[in-house]
Amino acid sequence: MNEGTMEVSDTSNTKVLVLLGSLRAASVNRQLVELARETVPDGITLQWFDRLGELPFYNEDIDNADVAEPVVALRRAAADADAALVVTPEYNGSIPGVLKNAIDWLSRPWGNSAIKGKPLAVVGAALGRYGGQWAHDETRKSFAIAGPRVVKDLKLSVPTKALDGRHPREDAEVAANLRHIIGKLAAEVG
Repeated sequence: MNEGTMEVSDTSNTKVLVLLGSLRAASVNRQLVELARETVPDGITLQWFDRLGELPFYNEDIDNADVAEPVVALRRAAADADAALVVTPEYNGSIPGVLKNAIDWLSRPWGNSAIKGKPLAVVGAALGRYGGQWAHDETRKSFAIAGPRVVKDLKLSVPTKALDGRHPREDAEVAANLRHIIGKLAAEVG
């Protein structure tokens, strides 16, 4: 483990940064990250930055002065990655605060961020019949402004009720779709 990341594959051809928009240990979205780690296609390394809860609220005054170590680690992980996979729930119809804060940190320095131009996909699960689509759309919009190249056709919004209390790995369609998205995301690198 290095700087709050977890490397997950034996190969290192394409490095995909994974950001999780939920801090809850029993989150279905955390389970989606676990599933991604279990089913990652060959030739792809997932680097899960699991420290979003340690980031201070974005403040340009501290960004221009002494940047906190978790921010430095996040930016380093983003710079080291070839692409990014964001896994997020929906809170009150929008982006969870912890993820929005990470987007704000990753958007700087403006116009030259560590994630600029890199392909990014957004997936996740939430209550309700649409599985978090509003939050996923808002996350794509915010990241598109922040600098990465959002791959809009790579989508997976899982209604948690459809899982009926099961881990997402027990749903063959969810597992196959997630694996496909990770593979297609890696293919966008270049």
